[in-house]
Amino acid sequence: MRIAALILMLILANVANAGLTERELSSVRIAPPPAAAVPLNLVLRDGAGEKIILREALADRPALLVPVDYTCRTTCGPVLAIAATALSQTGLRPGTDFHLIVVGIDPNDDATAARSITETHIVDDALAHETRVLVGDARAVGALLGAIGYRTAYDAESDQFAHPTAAFTLTADGRVARILSSLALEPGDLRLALTEAGEGSIGGLSDQIALLCYGYDPVHGIYTPATRRVLAGAAVLMILALVLALVLLRRRSSANAGAP
Repeated sequence: MRIAALILMLILANVANAGLTERELSSVRIAPPPAAAVPLNLVLRDGAGEKIILREALADRPALLVPVDYTCRTTCGPVLAIAATALSQTGLRPGTDFHLIVVGIDPNDDATAARSITETHIVDDALAHETRVLVGDARAVGALLGAIGYRTAYDAESDQFAHPTAAFTLTADGRVARILSSLALEPGDLRLALTEAGEGSIGGLSDQIALLCYGYDPVHGIYTPATRRVLAGAAVLMILALVLALVLLRRRSSANAGAP
């Protein structure tokens, strides 16, 4: 069902951006620079229209950053709903363990448009209360998206943006920890990603163990069982056990040979 929904959303997105050339569409991608981080001193506006510094939005906690077009007619609403639903099922506490930061990619969108889409698609009251809904002018939006390598293309024919469907986990100091597929967000993936971004400040021992057993797949933006790593580790342990056994046998043989 998820694959069918993904295909449908991609078809709708392509139709919505039919006015763009192939070259313009090829520029739409995520290409974060090395050690990508959001500009913490960037000034934006929140859902109430008040100025807010990005550092204040993070509030010394890891965060899930979701770029959306607040007036998007295709994927952005479902993307936000998927993210909100998955976050609500992680077992992590919004505002205490993490923040959800939603940022508008269209500088022409105002706080009213931002509130409209978030109020519609974030139905968990606790999460909605701790969500940071941000808008900014062209300079501010460009600075934020450029810092994380999120590249869009504007289609004047449909007055819409072609843009990647992705979500970013950020550390408390604004570094990009992981890039996740926002159309395939699962509670387990999100919990692992936020725990990893929290760098030991959230989650429990079981989460840290899970991170050892699961590996991040950057191609698909999900976490998968780290089978190869587990098997490699098991092989190393087996070899060490055999070496230790041989050493003990040799010592025992030497001791028996020297006995009167």
